[in-house]
Amino acid sequence: MDADGRPLLVTQGDPAGIGPELTLKAWLQRKEARLPAFAVLADPDHLNGLASRLRWNVPIVPVRPAEAVAAFDGALPVIPLSTTVKASPGQPDPACAPSVIEAIETAVRLVRKGEAPALVTNPIAKHVLYDAGFRHPGHTEFLAALASEGGSESPHPVMMLWSDELAVVPVTVHIPLSSVPSALTTDLIVRTGRIVARELKERFGLSHPRLALAGLNPHAGESGAMGMEDDRIIAPAIEILRADGIEAAGPLPADTMFHARARQRYDAALAMYHDQALIPIKTIAFDEAVNVTLGLPFVRTSPDHGTAFDIAGKGIARPDSLMAAIRLAARLGSRRDAP
Repeated sequence: MDADGRPLLVTQGDPAGIGPELTLKAWLQRKEARLPAFAVLADPDHLNGLASRLRWNVPIVPVRPAEAVAAFDGALPVIPLSTTVKASPGQPDPACAPSVIEAIETAVRLVRKGEAPALVTNPIAKHVLYDAGFRHPGHTEFLAALASEGGSESPHPVMMLWSDELAVVPVTVHIPLSSVPSALTTDLIVRTGRIVARELKERFGLSHPRLALAGLNPHAGESGAMGMEDDRIIAPAIEILRADGIEAAGPLPADTMFHARARQRYDAALAMYHDQALIPIKTIAFDEAVNVTLGLPFVRTSPDHGTAFDIAGKGIARPDSLMAAIRLAARLGSRRDAP
């Protein structure tokens, strides 16, 4: 919770995935993990049934947001959905899509109304939503669309994977590797770098954030011998960022950017494509990394893993990343509300 007693909001994610059981486990570990108060948007009966299946003693109490903090110590507060959830662990079902979407929409609405300081989203399965008619490329794009409702300008969301050891940002995200060179532009890199620098200042409290930008090609192109994108696209973007007063280094060979000594020289690394960013952070901080969406008018974090249908319902999924996401959401939400 934040200073004025509002709870963080946690969405159920795909109810057939590990999100609901991670939420139950996070509540069970709330004291030793020193978690702030949170409420989950879900079907109370579904969570009750899952807790019984796992033989976990998790009392469930339906609440309004204003009641969640008082209830949190003795029970898991649940803001009920209007949609009944009939989900079996490990069996994704498009019939559950309305509840997944309702949880996200409701949480965004409550955060934007000021009834909660931040939002934590459990993992969803995009292919399940697509089968039900979902038209957004992914979770982040859906949140950006919700943020632009009511005539607001559509934000440019930026995905940052954060941990104490490393923070990375993929400039291009969920596109085929073959499409990266054509999608990568100087303007996109500059826009992304500006958002990252701004939010490292405003949300993370860094007075002079340092960015390191990876090259696209091996050895950052080696003066054009291994590709021209580094000289023609990335280097001009770095010059623009520097002209803005942003400390930006690069383009740097990606294979030497992520060892311990190199990481001391920057606060966030901008990678040019998905795996260039996610491989190092999942190697260094697989269980602790948090997905933070920058560029939105509200704070959103998420665990850095998927629905894990293969182990859902077995009680063996680790809640470390979800708990890290909850703690970071509280930190960022509190700072955002500070005068």
